[in-house]
Amino acid sequence: MAIDGRHRANIHPGLKVEIVLKKDQRTGKTTSGIVKDLLTNSNFHPHGIKVRLEDGQVGRVHMN
Repeated sequence: MAIDGRHRANIHPGLKVEIVLKKDQRTGKTTSGIVKDLLTNSNFHPHGIKVRLEDGQVGRVHMN
């Protein structure tokens, strides 16, 4: 099942997601991990909700 990573309601701690790190925005390379914290406060972000993974990496949730 595909989740829409642009809507905050779809993302929660413990969820396995694919994120795009800041350094990978040009290539679109994704990194997978488990959400620890949601860093975007708004309910919607056109580029994806920003999260911190359990390993400390920060990026925007990719549309998967």
